[in-house]
Amino acid sequence: MKSSKRRLQALTEGSDGIPNYLKMEDSETSIPPVFRSRLHELFSQIEKEFDLLYTENLNLQEKVDILSEKLERESYVGDKQNLDYIEFDVTGKNSKVKLTQSNSQKVKASHKLRVQTSKIVSSFKAPTYNCQLVREFTGHKDGIWDVSSARPGQALIGTASADHTACVWSVEWGKCLLQYTGHSGSVNSIRFHPSRDIALTSSGDNTAHVWQAAVNWDLPRGQSSEEELEGGGEESLGEGGDRPEVLRTPLTELLGHQGVVVAADWLTGGDHVITASWDRTANLYDVETGDCLQVLTGHDHELTHASAHHASRLVVTASRDTTFRLWDFREPIHSVSVFQGHTESVTSAVFTREDKVVSGSDDRSVKVWDVRNMRSALATIRSDSSVNRVGVSGNGLIAIPHDNRQVRIFDLQGQRLARLPRSSRQGHRRMVTSVAWADDISSNINFFSCGFDRRILGWSIQPSKEN
Repeated sequence: MKSSKRRLQALTEGSDGIPNYLKMEDSETSIPPVFRSRLHELFSQIEKEFDLLYTENLNLQEKVDILSEKLERESYVGDKQNLDYIEFDVTGKNSKVKLTQSNSQKVKASHKLRVQTSKIVSSFKAPTYNCQLVREFTGHKDGIWDVSSARPGQALIGTASADHTACVWSVEWGKCLLQYTGHSGSVNSIRFHPSRDIALTSSGDNTAHVWQAAVNWDLPRGQSSEEELEGGGEESLGEGGDRPEVLRTPLTELLGHQGVVVAADWLTGGDHVITASWDRTANLYDVETGDCLQVLTGHDHELTHASAHHASRLVVTASRDTTFRLWDFREPIHSVSVFQGHTESVTSAVFTREDKVVSGSDDRSVKVWDVRNMRSALATIRSDSSVNRVGVSGNGLIAIPHDNRQVRIFDLQGQRLARLPRSSRQGHRRMVTSVAWADDISSNINFFSCGFDRRILGWSIQPSKEN
């Protein structure tokens, strides 16, 4: 799956569902018209077969999810009842643990029982957060690579899509207020400036753009994207409602990469930008002038992600070479540390508020690291599917999007707290590519996910009342 994601990104640039070789003019091909017509017919039949298989697979997966959740609930209730019969009798140095069950067995090896009991408790601990789908945002014409929340005080999110556009959405209205169309390739990431109304996007056209992201809040509300969906399925931006403002010209175009720019982020203060590219380099730019200040080399394969620390001049880059690198720009001469923490491509690496780094990989694991001592991971989270762009909340909740449409929530100690619904009615229908927390938004939506089903989902993730 890890290699297919890269192929998918190349294929979806400008995709309209028709193979390129079937869109050639008659003068560009030697295939007789009768054979071309037959090819069209055969490919249409193949597409229909794949649609049927895909629909059947979704229905089967939904049934499996329902059964899995039922088994989890039953296992938790059953083992919780068993645990009610455990009594601890501590008598001193050579303490024994008395286990009262139906067979009245006594276990003298107290350390073994403590290990077994710990495993039971951790395995059947109930989810501590409730996840509820609140709003759906639709309008992109192709898969969505990235979602990001605006700075505190602004109820906005931004999205980057393979349809060559980036959009700024109102969280409250569920409407696209601004559409940026300045890129000529897939838009792979989006980040808002920490204090100004500007945005940063990276693209398959080998550039990153800085553009004006001020929105017109006086636009008529019209229908929300959720209402449009209920009224007639997915619609393009502006159809059935008010068209968003369209912006085509960037404030600054950041040039210099020789390959796809997959990610870009603002350094603290917002005066500099870091970009990551398939040309195996990361570039540091001056936003005001657009000049490339430094080219960061060292990765052996294509970069997959770049992220900056919220308060210090630290940057982390991830790569398909199975490593991620920590770059320190706090001194005039920057330093770099290389970390071999995964066995396959590292798909993302981000900082937490507690000066930790969370890395995700195609090896189906997520690891938590301490920036001050990164010799070994503090926690390792393993899953059954490749990990995409992870997100960490201000209070330390890790959201992990997967290729298999799952989104799981963990804490920084690696304890699973919740799993988002994955049914066809509530969850994503294709792989989930990115997630974003919105801790400061006043509405009840505090989490967003996006994927290649062309949808952005807004969720309310709150602590359970039982906690």
